[in-house]
Amino acid sequence: MEVAVLGPLLLSDGRQSFNIRAAKLRTLLALLALNAGQVVTADELIDELWGEKPLSDAKNSLQANIARLRRILADLRLESPEDPLVRTVDNGYMLAVADEDVDSTPFLRRADRAISLVNARPEEAIALLRAALGLWRGSALLNVVEGPRCRAAALALDERRKSAQEDLITARLQAGNAREVVPELRELISQHPERERFSEQLMLALYRCGRQSEAIDVFHRTRNWLDRELGLLPGRGLSRIYQAILVQEPL
Repeated sequence: MEVAVLGPLLLSDGRQSFNIRAAKLRTLLALLALNAGQVVTADELIDELWGEKPLSDAKNSLQANIARLRRILADLRLESPEDPLVRTVDNGYMLAVADEDVDSTPFLRRADRAISLVNARPEEAIALLRAALGLWRGSALLNVVEGPRCRAAALALDERRKSAQEDLITARLQAGNAREVVPELRELISQHPERERFSEQLMLALYRCGRQSEAIDVFHRTRNWLDRELGLLPGRGLSRIYQAILVQEPL
């Protein structure tokens, strides 16, 4: 069985994907998948499922939800009674799948491996990052709307996705693809205006294309947005590139 968390939570047998309809079961499966091969305690699962409104019979309710999840997996023929995927271990439960079977793991491993290659071997970094980002289908755990641990993990994964997008742009700039990344960077800035690194990269790409005045305009638009929306000044990286462009330093 494979579990996809980089988008709506889905299960797969390698041929087709399946949705879990019940919200509580999606949260339960998500937390187990995010800790694949590790024990998640009953107390952690109860807190994730019911939080500030604990049930008087929370342990029984948890056991009932575990049983429901096991029945669904069996009905989908993703597990058998002889080899259960959701296992009771000590004082908690474990999803007995390899961490590589949860799509966040190959994403993170490829993205992390690419970091050391961005400057030295940008073409390899580009291939790794495109493969990593190609695993995404939307915001992480898009259909898991409850549970503090799941939401924190989703936010962390979404942040890592943006960092990987930034790394991919850097690698493409290193490979000499400045003209190609301009439209993509404009779109990324419209989606994430708070991320100064995208603005830095767009300024750099425009400058390398001989479009100095447009690069300067990007700085001023970003500075105005930061001031108006966040009450902040441009960061050191953005200011450094701006000053370098003003004096026409090679970048």
